[in-house]
Amino acid sequence: MTATTTARSAPDRLLSVLAAFDHEHTALSLTDISRRAGLTLTTTHRLVGALTAWGALERDGAGVYHVGLRLWEVAALAPRGLALRQVALPYLEDLYEATHENVQLAVRDGAEVVYTEWLSGRSAVGVHIRVGARWPLHATGVGLALLAHCAPEVQDRYCAGPLASFTPYTITDGERLRRVLAEVRRTDVAVSSRQVTEDALSVAAPVHGPGGAVVAAVSVVVPQADAQVPVLVPAVRMAARGISRALGWQPDKA
Repeated sequence: MTATTTARSAPDRLLSVLAAFDHEHTALSLTDISRRAGLTLTTTHRLVGALTAWGALERDGAGVYHVGLRLWEVAALAPRGLALRQVALPYLEDLYEATHENVQLAVRDGAEVVYTEWLSGRSAVGVHIRVGARWPLHATGVGLALLAHCAPEVQDRYCAGPLASFTPYTITDGERLRRVLAEVRRTDVAVSSRQVTEDALSVAAPVHGPGGAVVAAVSVVVPQADAQVPVLVPAVRMAARGISRALGWQPDKA
């Protein structure tokens, strides 16, 4: 193995250790990390030791590892993470008070939507969402709002599929998805009904950054059976516009 190969593979190995942790695997033994990262136990021990010393991982009294606070501190610097959440939170809270339903803020990461904030309604429909959760763009309201404002080549590539299905109502046809995205651009709002679970409907709107580009999306998720979309649309749009203006967007100058 050459020095170049070694230097190139070292970060990959380090990242594979961190990638061993996810929402279903928040606490792992050294053996678990080794298996999930696809590394030898010796290599895992060395890398985990370095990450623990730096604070990216923490070891509890039982010898089990968790993601450390140092990693959270670094992640908080991401402009689409904590900084966006802090700006958006007052408007998300207003939307929650107006609906008392699940309110979400999300950003796009490649072909997926990543949720950066979630306010849970007191008697709201159950949703498979938590902060940091990922879903395919086409299956959620926020995902449709984000995808509709992507570059045409990004949309073409996504619509070419494959499109994952979660219920009989999930959009799995590329041409139908193109029509839905065109409607989202026309109305500046996305409605996703029963795509992830058959009892939920979401209404979402895009959030614009200072230059006008869509940087996030906000949504409210309600029981599909009782959904009053015409009532929800103005509230969601108002929240999205409020966040956009707080980020520096000036629609009159766009």
